[in-house]
Amino acid sequence: QVQLVETGGGLVQAGGSLRLSCAASGRAINMYTMGWFRQAPGKEREFVAAINWSTSSTVYEDSVKGRFAISRDNAKNTVYLQMNSLKPEDTAVYYCATKLFGLAGQFSRSDYPMDYWGQGTQVTVSS
Repeated sequence: QVQLVETGGGLVQAGGSLRLSCAASGRAINMYTMGWFRQAPGKEREFVAAINWSTSSTVYEDSVKGRFAISRDNAKNTVYLQMNSLKPEDTAVYYCATKLFGLAGQFSRSDYPMDYWGQGTQVTVSS
């Protein structure tokens, strides 16, 4: 079992920045591809970013490319999401998820199941 705990959410003005952290426990994450998803009120959960377990290559949803950056620190068993130039439409609950030997490029598929999910952290961007 892997437990994931997200932190770092909060209220920020448009144009501001936040860094989310996802701390894993239970198992080392070095063989897990890690991803971030978000769900806005009244909308379905959507993919944001993923980082591959072996190459640390990254994949992003189009609307966050150039603004968000996902990274991982296997020594700390933690994955991060640096969010810059935030927009009101980025407002959502952000979730961390992981899949053993996952393919980062598949994380955007709704039929690609994750192994574990965190509880989420709220990000609110005011205009």
